[in-house]
Amino acid sequence: MIKKRIVVLASGGGTDLQSIIDAWQNGEINGDIVGVISNNPGAYALERARLAGIKAVSVDYKSYGSVGEYNEELLRELKVLSPDLIVLAGYIKILPGEITREYTNRIINIHPALIPSFCGEGWYGIHVHEGVKASGVKLTGATVHFVDELADHGAIILQESVPVYYEDTPEEIQSRVLEIEHKMLPKAVALFCEDRLEVIGSRVKVK
Repeated sequence: MIKKRIVVLASGGGTDLQSIIDAWQNGEINGDIVGVISNNPGAYALERARLAGIKAVSVDYKSYGSVGEYNEELLRELKVLSPDLIVLAGYIKILPGEITREYTNRIINIHPALIPSFCGEGWYGIHVHEGVKASGVKLTGATVHFVDELADHGAIILQESVPVYYEDTPEEIQSRVLEIEHKMLPKAVALFCEDRLEVIGSRVKVK
C-alpha cells in the first residue's frame, strides 16, 4: 500500500500534533507527515514540526488584508504539499468551501466534545469545557470527524466519552478530554491511511 501524504494544520501548542508525530515515528501510521501549517507564526506546533524534521510553514493570518487572501495562500501552500490527508489538530480557523470541496472526505478534525453538542462557531478551546461545566452534563468527550463547509460538522469517524464530576473545573475537564484526544486522533489518521474509512451518506463505516 502506497504511503499517504499527511499535512497537519495547527494554531497553538500542538499537543494533538505531537500525538500524531509520535504514532508516525513509532510506525503506527502508514503515511508521511510532509508538512505542518499554522496561521500563528508563534505557534509551538511549528517548533514541534521542526524538531521532528517536518517542513513547518507559517501562513500568518494577520499578514493578509482579507479572509479571502489568507484562504488563497493557504490553498496554495496545501497544493504545494499535495496531501492525501489534511488533519486539523487544534486549528481554530474555519476552512472555506474552496478548500473543503478540493479535499472532500480528505480532511479530518478533532473537536473536544461529543458532536452535535457544544460545537459550531465560537465553540473552541476552553470555551467548550466551560459550556460543558455550566450545562450540568455528566459525560463529555471528543469527536473525530470529516470536515465539510460547516463548523464542527461532517461525518463522524470516532467518538469517546469521559465523565464530568461536579467539582471539576473547566481546565480539569479539558485535561481529561485531551488524554483521549491524543489516542483518538492518531487512530483515525491510521485508519484513513489504511483505507479503512468509507463515507456512506452522512455516516462513516470503519472497515
